[in-house]
Amino acid sequence: MHRGRQIPVAAATGLRPTPDRVRETLFNWLGQDLSGATTLEPYAGTGVLSLEALSRGASLAVAVDHNKALVDALRAAARNIGIEGLETHVGDALRHVRHEQRAFDVVFLDPPFVDAPWEALFAALQPLIDDNARIYAESGRPIVPPPALRVLRQARAGSVHYHLLARRSAATDR
Repeated sequence: MHRGRQIPVAAATGLRPTPDRVRETLFNWLGQDLSGATTLEPYAGTGVLSLEALSRGASLAVAVDHNKALVDALRAAARNIGIEGLETHVGDALRHVRHEQRAFDVVFLDPPFVDAPWEALFAALQPLIDDNARIYAESGRPIVPPPALRVLRQARAGSVHYHLLARRSAATDR
């Protein structure tokens, strides 16, 4: 819908937007049509994954970042390109996930590579996802998910390791 539109990026130390090539692969994995889906991006940064999901039909994208300037830039970008359904929060990613009450169809996890919050994040996400939900995880190294999750797809682009995960269920593990 909004393909090819450049999203202005606010300057922020350590900001590492998801590369275009990786983003294209991710949305091929998820499917091009996300109509009615709800998404959560606790380390929003530029928020480009939330904006892309909304442009592909998601009904709600919740984006969280600790940097107010990035959140303000994300809100402005959504307004400028006419995307609705974006809910933004300034705050700590893990704290937000732990207090979130809603369920999500897709969760985008792209914490700073120097952090390693995976165990805590995966534990906090369990009540927010069902068997059909997908979790995208981007890291500087391969991720080994906890037993409750399984890797559906994974790839690498330069120093970026990215994974599509889902809840492990009795029906999928036969």
